[in-house]
Amino acid sequence: MSTAIGLSTPVLAPLLPISGTFALPFSAYFTLLSYRVVHYRLADKQYLGDNSSKDGDPNNKLYLATRCHQNFIENVPLALVLAAFAELNGGNRKVLTTALSALLAFRIAHVEAGLINGTGVGRPIGYWGTFATIATLGGYAAFLVKGYWGL
Repeated sequence: MSTAIGLSTPVLAPLLPISGTFALPFSAYFTLLSYRVVHYRLADKQYLGDNSSKDGDPNNKLYLATRCHQNFIENVPLALVLAAFAELNGGNRKVLTTALSALLAFRIAHVEAGLINGTGVGRPIGYWGTFATIATLGGYAAFLVKGYWGL
């Protein structure tokens, strides 16, 4: 089936196959993080807020689960938008697949081997890996359109 872009340009292929492929793993992990927040809310009978009054308590699972969820929300949408920009401007599929695979691994490491326990080696690895991936995707997306600006 073709789709019309603008007034009359038919498109026979998916526009964002790489970004679309990563919709499932990222949304599945997001769902797990959301579930953990709800689980700890019910366990602590803390139906509103993150119970941060117990901040610093290594046993404050609700606060840690909330931070894991928030960190995911703070980083993944921007990375997916940057990947989509690159993909729409002819980005290499292997480069984009590698970058989004790395991002997923870094986000999982950040939580599962780091933040969910308060500290851990996965936390700095996940942070710096995510930082590098977002910076790389942004730079790559800009590089792909440099000809538009006469560079």
